[in-house]
Amino acid sequence: MIAVFMEKRDGKIKKSSLEALSEAKRRAGEMGVETAAILVGDAVADLAPAAFGRGAAKVYLIENNYLADYSSQAYALALAEFVREAKPAAIFFAGTAMGRDLAPRVAARLGAGLASDCVKIAVKAGALEFTRPIYAGKAFLSLTLRSTPKVATLRPNVFPLGEAVPGAGEVIKMDVTVPDGTVKGRVTEVIKEESAEVDVTEADMVISGGRGLKGPENFALLRDLAAVFPRAAVGASRSAVDSGWIGHSHQVGQTGKTVSPNLYIAVGISGAIQHLAGMSSSKVIVAVNKDAEAPIFKVADYGILGDLFEVVPRLKDELKKALAE
Repeated sequence: MIAVFMEKRDGKIKKSSLEALSEAKRRAGEMGVETAAILVGDAVADLAPAAFGRGAAKVYLIENNYLADYSSQAYALALAEFVREAKPAAIFFAGTAMGRDLAPRVAARLGAGLASDCVKIAVKAGALEFTRPIYAGKAFLSLTLRSTPKVATLRPNVFPLGEAVPGAGEVIKMDVTVPDGTVKGRVTEVIKEESAEVDVTEADMVISGGRGLKGPENFALLRDLAAVFPRAAVGASRSAVDSGWIGHSHQVGQTGKTVSPNLYIAVGISGAIQHLAGMSSSKVIVAVNKDAEAPIFKVADYGILGDLFEVVPRLKDELKKALAE
C-alpha cells in the first residue's frame, strides 16, 4: 500500500495533496498495491469522498481533539502510529510548508529514510525510485530507499492531477492517543493574510519581479498582469524582498519558495543561481529584461529584450485581447 497524507485548508483538501495522491495511484498500479489516503484532524470524515474521487481505495481517519489544529509533534506521533498499524510500503507528503515540516519528523520517529522535494517517481524492478534536484537545480539525483516505509515529499505542481471520478471505498477509523505534554505549543488564533492572492507554490502561473522594477509601487504592474488569469500569483526575487518592496511569502528561490507553474514570467530578474533553484522546474519560462547578457535568458524558453515598463503593459493588453477572442 502507498499512503498519502492529505493536507487540508479551509475545509478542503489542498490541490498539492491531491496531486500526490494521483501520483501514488499511478505508481501503486504499477506495483500491484492499493492506494490509501490519511486524513488527520477533528471531524474530517466529510473529506473522504474527495480522496476516493482521486483514486484512494481506503481512507484512514485519525480524529482527535488534539489534532484539530496542526501540531508537528502530535501529527508526527499520529502518523507514526498509523504506519506501525497499517504498515504501508510508502507514505507520500505534498512538499508544502507543512509537508516539509512533518515528513522528516515522521521519518525520524520510524527510523526511515526520506526522499525530499521529488520531481519524478518511477518503479524500477518493483521498487520505487525517486528523483530530486541537487546543487541548486543544476543536477538531478535518482535514489532508492532501503528502509520501509519509503517516505517522500513531492514538489507541488509537478505531478499531474488525476481526473476526479466519483467513487467510494473503505473508511477506516483509527484510535490514536496523544499523551498529555506531547503538544508543546497550541494554536490560539489563525490570522489570515488580507490579500486574496493565490500562493505562489500552488499557482498555475507566476509572475515574478526583481530589482529591475525599481520600487515597491511598480509591483502593481505585475498584479495587473496576474489579474488577467484565474490562478496566477505574484512572486519576487530575494533582492526585491530584501529591499522591502514585497513580503517574504512571495519570494521564489533557494531561500524562498520553490515553484513549478505551467508558466513563469520573470520580470526585471537577472537570474542568479539562487533564484533559478526555485523556479527552474516551471513548464514554460518567459524572461523580460533589458540586459541581453542576463543569465535568466539561458534558462528561458522565450525571452523579451526590452524595457519592462513598456513590455508588461503591452503584454497585458495583448493577452486580454487573446483571451477575449
